[in-house]
Amino acid sequence: MRGLYLVTPNWDDTAALVDATAHALRSGSAALVQYRQKTASPELRREQAVQLLALCRRHGVPFIINDFIDLCLELDADGVHVGGTDASVTEARKLLGAGKIVGASCYGDKQLALDAAATGASYVAFGGFYASKVKQYPVTTPADIVSWARAEIALPCVVIGGMTPANAAPLVARGADMVAAISSVYGAPVMEVAMHEFARLFAE
Repeated sequence: MRGLYLVTPNWDDTAALVDATAHALRSGSAALVQYRQKTASPELRREQAVQLLALCRRHGVPFIINDFIDLCLELDADGVHVGGTDASVTEARKLLGAGKIVGASCYGDKQLALDAAATGASYVAFGGFYASKVKQYPVTTPADIVSWARAEIALPCVVIGGMTPANAAPLVARGADMVAAISSVYGAPVMEVAMHEFARLFAE
């Protein structure tokens, strides 16, 4: 797991969401795609997930569902991402088995990361490092947590929160394996340029 971690925006327009995601995937490589939709109805969430999963299958990119383990099981998606108010890593791993990806939000908390690693997480995610256009949270995660994670946890490390190619660069230099981005790709003036700039972080 290394590179851009593409996270979908909260769009109710399924066609627009799938078209934009397809355009992003055609424009460059992504390590993972995460479907994150907290406000949709179950019917809309399933509709969008089905189409995004098919798209990711065509591009050979693992498809992760934020929070909804039942939907991951129903569609046989590649895994889930769980946060502080979602199911635990232990529960997700028990339900999904050993073959699925289970990602864990650890914010700026080292103990959460250690616990996630000990209970079966596939990767740990830290943030927010910068202010986000999408989520409201305290911007308190220190950059040196990435260096700590590289030394202490034998799992891929994801950084999230207001990520742009420019401000993600020092975190990648400290050892971040993946950079999660929403607005910097889906809201970019030119998606191809954004995808290329994120890819360059991991090529250099």
